Amino acid sequence: MPLTRKHMDGEFQKKTAFNLPNSLTLFRLLCIPVVVICLYFPGKVGSFLAALFFGLAFVTDVLDGYFARRRGDVTKLGKFLDPLADKILVCVTMIMLIPLGRIPVWIVLLIVTREMAVTGLRGIAVVEGIVIQASALGKYKTLSQAITTLCLCLHYKYFGVDFHFWGMVLLWVALILTLWSGWAYFKTFYRVFFPRKSA
Repeated sequence: MPLTRKHMDGEFQKKTAFNLPNSLTLFRLLCIPVVVICLYFPGKVGSFLAALFFGLAFVTDVLDGYFARRRGDVTKLGKFLDPLADKILVCVTMIMLIPLGRIPVWIVLLIVTREMAVTGLRGIAVVEGIVIQASALGKYKTLSQAITTLCLCLHYKYFGVDFHFWGMVLLWVALILTLWSGWAYFKTFYRVFFPRKSA
């Protein structure tokens, strides 16, 4: 997991918080209540619309990272807000799927607990001036969670494909990656904040 330490001065300080990548992240947050409203109508139409807006929100996750690298619009706010928006989007949607009987409660509890713990540690790191960037494992975790949640939102059969079945299969992959990446993050955090003293 790469570690970087940056200070709020010089060229970094000049970057505006309201650039295109951060605006896309905010749009992703705005999609969350729309997904929630759609899931209040759990029929085939409501489920499809929920999946549509969830998928649209996830596309902005890909786009904001692309534009941030291409335009050089990388900010501390973006590094913190981008993964936070992903976590809120996935966790809120999964919680909404519980009363619909589409996802086990205990799996959602594990995923939400992991995300809250990592977000808390990330916040502590930011206060100390340290940004622990997402690892490749963390990115695979986010992708697996997004695809799983999208399938469970769709739920019904479309073109002969049982999306609930495949969502449940992918859910186990997402759970393993979620716990694995969380453990890796905790180990990185511990090494940074509690380094071993040389003999």
